[in-house]
Amino acid sequence: MSAADKATPNADKRDGTFKGLRVTNTLTRTKEDFVPISDANVRMYVCGPTVYDFAHIGNARPVIVFDVLFRLLNHLYGGENVTYARNITDVDDKINARALRDHPDLPLNEAIAKVTERTANQFHVDIARLGCLEPTHEPRATGHIGGMIAMIDTLIAKGNAYVASGEVLFDTTSMPAYGGLSKRNLDEQKAGARIAVEAHKKNPADFVLWKLSSDEEPGWDSPWGRGRPGWHIECSVMSEHHLGKVFDIHGGGLDLIFPHHENEIAQSCCANGTKKMSNYWMHNGFLQVEGRKMSKSEGNFFTIHELLDDETFGGRKWPGEVLRLAMLMTHYREPIDFSKKRLEEAERLLSKWPAPIETDAAPSEAILEALTDDLNTVAAIQVLHQLAAEAAQNPEMLGVYSASAALLGVQPVKADTSELDTSSIDARVSERLEQLKAKNWAEADRIRDELAAEGILLKDGKDAETGERVTTWEVKR
Repeated sequence: MSAADKATPNADKRDGTFKGLRVTNTLTRTKEDFVPISDANVRMYVCGPTVYDFAHIGNARPVIVFDVLFRLLNHLYGGENVTYARNITDVDDKINARALRDHPDLPLNEAIAKVTERTANQFHVDIARLGCLEPTHEPRATGHIGGMIAMIDTLIAKGNAYVASGEVLFDTTSMPAYGGLSKRNLDEQKAGARIAVEAHKKNPADFVLWKLSSDEEPGWDSPWGRGRPGWHIECSVMSEHHLGKVFDIHGGGLDLIFPHHENEIAQSCCANGTKKMSNYWMHNGFLQVEGRKMSKSEGNFFTIHELLDDETFGGRKWPGEVLRLAMLMTHYREPIDFSKKRLEEAERLLSKWPAPIETDAAPSEAILEALTDDLNTVAAIQVLHQLAAEAAQNPEMLGVYSASAALLGVQPVKADTSELDTSSIDARVSERLEQLKAKNWAEADRIRDELAAEGILLKDGKDAETGERVTTWEVKR
């Protein structure tokens, strides 16, 4: 692809196969040409994990799907022109409950910190082993409480929200376009309500923006009392902070269309006075395990960590690249049946492919044609299989094959994290913090260097609320 082609990725190239990126937009239910607001700043937001427990295999699907899209956008527009934000929800009632269960002897704030740090660290380790790139930004909800309070205050002032019984709620009838993403009609929701509407709500579909916290619950001071945010307001504020009031792509799983994404749109558009929050909405399909809905009661609930490190699925551990390829063997919008047979098929394919090399070669036009057609990874894998066969016969093709494989992310993960003892790492990170507090700089540096030698990178910062030093860690890749 020429430099001119890269500069105008959506130009209709009649003399070639690649005609620009097209995506299925949930907002319009049609496949559309992707035209970014600015070629110099293509922006994407994807809902990330709520860190109360290790991420399950269903959580892995959107991370992998939108990692491929991130790679593709980087190729089409240049990595310096693409901004990808994926959040971490670290304030949630499920987190509170897990903290009380796992650390009943600790003050709640300390217990919550232990749960969220351990879970977030494990999430980073797991998705690194799945070959996923780091997003440009990974905001945490607790770092944006001030922005949430400000947006809620704006919604109240504009008449889109009201205070009732210790809660601030969004008034869904104040937004005529409410339901545009999910195609749900408010009148139909009222008629179909099966349970009594909470007495303090004006309308059945009204949702919480802010709720009061008891003395035993985490909370922040606000004009409406000490409390904590509702789930939906978090993503509205974090996406606006990093991507602006209107951005290009918002992604996530089908299960988030309603109510989460619908409510994000309502909050953001009403607060910011815009007709849209994101121009394109993309959603991946559901995941089943061996033909059944995944649930703990069915005994078929598996975390990414278990699939990678335990012999709980199919009687063996599965390499991260196998899990990734198995996910991509079904089109992202289709439901996927995650099975041992599928993993074995992915493993057989990988065993026939040569190891990719570092290369400056361009990926094949056929790979680009597949991926720019609504991220058709099924067709792309078929092309890659053919390229692998050609590369095996002709070493000169290895560069094209490797560049094509990089777009799918099906390449060996550089950092071997299979034997990571996350508990030991957490303990040493905590010990280093204690050494820093005691001003034992040499010992703190020794622990940092020891972890670095094991491929663990430490990031020091300050808690947004308390100002205390905090340290997170990640696997270097």
